[in-house]
Parts: sequence; structure tokens; C-alpha cells
Amino acid sequence: MRLSAFVAALALCAATPQISAQTTAPTLEERMSQAEFRNAGLDKLSPEELANLNAWIGAHGGSIRYVTPNGAAVFDTDQGDRIVVESAIKGTFRGWREHTVFTLENGQQWVPAESGGFDAGTFDSPKVRIKPMMLGSWLMVVEGCSCSVRVRRVK
Repeated sequence: MRLSAFVAALALCAATPQISAQTTAPTLEERMSQAEFRNAGLDKLSPEELANLNAWIGAHGGSIRYVTPNGAAVFDTDQGDRIVVESAIKGTFRGWREHTVFTLENGQQWVPAESGGFDAGTFDSPKVRIKPMMLGSWLMVVEGCSCSVRVRRVK
């Protein structure tokens, strides 16, 4: 997505009623993968410009789920069912590849939403925290390995 389309979509936030506000809005760097951040052209912003954009997003609430091909933004306004998941991975965790399935002790199953992989070493049933992020995505943080991956739920 081009930077101008991204900024235009963000501008639509001001016209959308705020239904639920977060106490501390995550920054764009936390909400997006490095590739998404770079592809949106946000890496070209100065630190001051990026801080101003993050402050604006935090002040206006809501999040953009996606931008349609014609440039219209679709917003997530009902965040009620997007709560943090805390559980542990069943069995041994060694990292991930594109088709890895993370089965949690709570019965949920999640898969990486990014391409590529990560070798983490070996961890037995590590605790995980999966938190909702911008654009309807989720970020899974694995305790003990200092690693995280964007994921999507499959069960």
C-alpha cells in the first residue's frame, strides 16, 4: 500500500465515531510487521513525524482493518471479542516455519501470519501471550525466547 493511501485511510479515522478507546495505543512499529511498515513507506518518516503520526492514531482511537482497492478504509470498532489470550504451547517449542501450527493448552490453534521462520532453540510448554494488534492482526509473544510472531487463529 502506498504511503498516500495509508495516510488517507488514517484521515478517515477522524470521521468515524470512537466506540472503544485504549488507554495506551500501541505504536505503528508494534502493530505492523517490519515488511508492512516498510511497504507502507513509514520507514521514510523522520522520528518526529512518526511520533506525531503515532500520537494522532492514539488520540483518534479505532483501527483500520484493511483498505479496499478503491482506497476506502474498513474499521474495527467493536474490539470486545479481541482480548489478550494467555496460555502455553502444548509440548516442545522450537520456533516456526510458514506451516507451523501452535496448539495451546486452552485448545486454541494458531498459525504464523507471516512468511519465513525462526529457530528459537528448545522450550518445553512455554507460556505465550497473544494480543490483538492493528488491522485485525494478532501478535504472539513466547516467554523465554524473546521472540514474537504475527499469528492468525485457525481453531
